[in-house]
Amino acid sequence: MFSRRIKLLKAYKTETTPCTIKLSSNENPFDLEESIKLELLEVLKKIEFNRYPDPHATKLRQTLAKLYDVEPDNIMVCNGSDEAIQYLMLAIGELEEGVLIPKPTFPMYEVIANALGRPIYEVTLDKHFQMEKESLEKAISLKPSLAFISNPNNPTGNLFSDNDISFIRKHTFCVIDEAYYDFCGKTYIKDAIKDDSIAVMRTLSKIGLASLRVGALIGTKEFIKEISKLKMPFNVSATSQAIADYIVSNHVDKIKSQIQTIIEERQRLKEELSKIEGIKVYDSCANFFLIKVKNADFVHKSLIQKGILTRNISYLPNLENHIRISIGKKEENDALISALKEISL
Repeated sequence: MFSRRIKLLKAYKTETTPCTIKLSSNENPFDLEESIKLELLEVLKKIEFNRYPDPHATKLRQTLAKLYDVEPDNIMVCNGSDEAIQYLMLAIGELEEGVLIPKPTFPMYEVIANALGRPIYEVTLDKHFQMEKESLEKAISLKPSLAFISNPNNPTGNLFSDNDISFIRKHTFCVIDEAYYDFCGKTYIKDAIKDDSIAVMRTLSKIGLASLRVGALIGTKEFIKEISKLKMPFNVSATSQAIADYIVSNHVDKIKSQIQTIIEERQRLKEELSKIEGIKVYDSCANFFLIKVKNADFVHKSLIQKGILTRNISYLPNLENHIRISIGKKEENDALISALKEISL
């Protein structure tokens, strides 16, 4: 029944083990305050639940345009970044043409490329998690029609070299995934709204609204007009549109304050983890850390026994015995530090 292509697919892995402290999915650890949730009840009362949502997400696009300092016609609102990735894979180039992907990186690029049968041209990373020159040049020589660059990169947490990104842009259409922009401030949006060879993806998931599944694809007006032909007519629910619009319009300062707290905790957590013998901590421009230990399986399972869920990413290329740890609240980070000190590393 299923095609050979589908049978060979590997599903995207997630961490779902129940734990008191969840540091596995790079989420904002701060939920909306109870007072804001009560405000949202009034927002929900205005929704006509018997009607389809606005297919163009008009009001939300206007709000996001102000947030990103672009015009509404530069934005297509998507059901998370995953939907944008799928549309880009379908729209840019032909399906038999290859896609350039650094590795390791966000796995959904590979999952969707494989689902569509698109060849993947991998670019290996060096010990500093930058793209290896020879590997990059080889991938470019194969003439990919599309490249996906997570910047900062997930799961390594680093920004890629501007020179390497410029080199890629000279040879193929480049998608910059800025899911973690808010934790580093590096963006290519200004390029994306005036250059037809680049697009940027953003998401509200990492800044506190993960449950809504709201993402944005940003490019020139002509690019957005063309790729919107692929968009499902009612891809983002009315509830997600309304809540996202209200929070961004009325409580963005609260979100920015939380982001600043996470950045401060990132620095503190790095300093504390670096003091623990047996742990190598990598610099991060995102809301998570990558650490290397002697036995990642043992450490990961030991943390679960202590009620702390992290992400064991040892299955990824060149990341054996590496664990990705999201930055939590201060008390959660303190619990992590104490747990790691107790575990025999």
